[in-house]
Amino acid sequence: MDSNTNYVKMTPEELASEEKKMKTQKFATGVFIGVLVGIAVWAATHGSLILTGILLVAAVIIGRKSSQSIKSREEAMGRNNTVG
Repeated sequence: MDSNTNYVKMTPEELASEEKKMKTQKFATGVFIGVLVGIAVWAATHGSLILTGILLVAAVIIGRKSSQSIKSREEAMGRNNTVG
């Protein structure tokens, strides 16, 4: 969702839909990070420490950016306006 969304004017159904999208995004990001970590472990066991380091740093960066994005959306939505 773009950063210009006004969550205050959304209906409860729209807020519920937005919450569902955020949960889906969290899940997809978690799966992607898991794949990166899995490849990093495989690379480490096969002697490629440089690839392992790059993948682990990428996983941390992606996780941090995703977490910040979701946190800012939750703050914009206002925890008192959430449904469910």
